Amino acid sequence: MKYYPISLDISNKRCTVIGGGDVAERKVRRLLDCGARVTVVGKRLSPKLKDLKARKRIEHIASDYRSECVSGSFLVIGATDNVRVNGRIYRDAKKEGILVNIVDDPEHCDFILPSLLERGDLSISVSTGGKSPALSRKLRMELEGRYGHEYEILIRIMGMLRKRVIRRGHSSEENRTLFEAVVNSDILEKIRAKDWDGVRKRIKELTGEVIVDFITGE
Repeated sequence: MKYYPISLDISNKRCTVIGGGDVAERKVRRLLDCGARVTVVGKRLSPKLKDLKARKRIEHIASDYRSECVSGSFLVIGATDNVRVNGRIYRDAKKEGILVNIVDDPEHCDFILPSLLERGDLSISVSTGGKSPALSRKLRMELEGRYGHEYEILIRIMGMLRKRVIRRGHSSEENRTLFEAVVNSDILEKIRAKDWDGVRKRIKELTGEVIVDFITGE
């Protein structure tokens, strides 16, 4: 199986996780981070899931799995340790045309979840096509040493610049040349050194734009 890589917008969409243990908890947290409306199905919840329920971050169906639990979902994740239940989840989701992932069972998945490194809005994912999550995690940890938090600041700057530069109305080729000049400059080194005046100066030299605050975008 060769998966088609995609970044999916799940903001404000109903996503259902079947299971209330540690594995389900990890899946729930990533869904919440991406703005999903999360429903968890299971008689028992881990302490952290109980806390999320108490803070009304998740909805909870305190019962064994039933077919109607997935109705109306945009996406379903089966995170139980019961093969028969997971099989029902998969069949029910497929019947309703719902995207489904059964944890640690690539043959019963419309999608798999890569190991993810995040630096603000920069995401670097590593996938082995479901064959070795352990290797994915190892590679992600190696990438953590290569891509530090300076990239979080750089991507924030590039987002600010993109809006301003596109408003000028120049051609895509001209804009691309300008953006490449910034990312191929010494700006990362200046960010690492916390040389903020140097960062602002380089941006002004390369783009003509003045960015005062990298947090607010002024």
